[in-house]
Amino acid sequence: MIPLRDDIPSRTVPVVNVTLIAINVVAFLYELGLGERIQAFLMSVTVVPALFTGGDGSLSVPEVLVTTLQPELGMRVLLSMFLHGGWAHLLGNMLYLWIFGDNVEDRLGHLRYVFFYLACGWVAAYAHVWSDPTSRLPSLGASGAIGGVLGAYLALYPHARVVTLLPLGIFMQMVQIPAVFLLGLWFLQQFLLGLVESNAPKGSGGGGVAWWAHIGGFVAGLVLVWVFQSYKRKPAARD
Repeated sequence: MIPLRDDIPSRTVPVVNVTLIAINVVAFLYELGLGERIQAFLMSVTVVPALFTGGDGSLSVPEVLVTTLQPELGMRVLLSMFLHGGWAHLLGNMLYLWIFGDNVEDRLGHLRYVFFYLACGWVAAYAHVWSDPTSRLPSLGASGAIGGVLGAYLALYPHARVVTLLPLGIFMQMVQIPAVFLLGLWFLQQFLLGLVESNAPKGSGGGGVAWWAHIGGFVAGLVLVWVFQSYKRKPAARD
């Protein structure tokens, strides 16, 4: 299913959401310009779980939590949120951010949305490190932070509907479905694939996709939205 738009109008200009999309695009274009240097660059700026856990996964959960707050490793978490592994990775993430992020920004306010987005990305990175502590594969992408946006959207707009392209064999049908169904199905998919990853050999990287980062970000969004939201803002029409 490919979401196209929702039915919740944004009452403010989503300047932060547009800026986040622009930063992601510019960062990806920078990656493309690196050529053969891209692998070394990614290893130096992305989340590599083994670097956060002492290499052998021997650090306790609180100790890993502290490592993510260290300046050098914290910078890896921040930078990795704006890097992507390919066009499909980038475009898929930006599509979801474009559709759902403006409404979350509208409810939270611009500044709160910035900190909310980064907080969800940080929790997502931590969830990934926790899920495969000895992995030496680089993890990158906005998926964890965007997972937080999806969780917040689900909490704030449970009655919204989303116009979606539904594949029916070789044809595509445009349908309007409840956001709770679309986002619930998205989370279920991540969770099931995360369980598969958990049963894979540690350090394998789960096939290259950080499913638990997606899950961690989504859950963080569900919870943190109530901390960050502005109670002075009234719900949108269909909320």
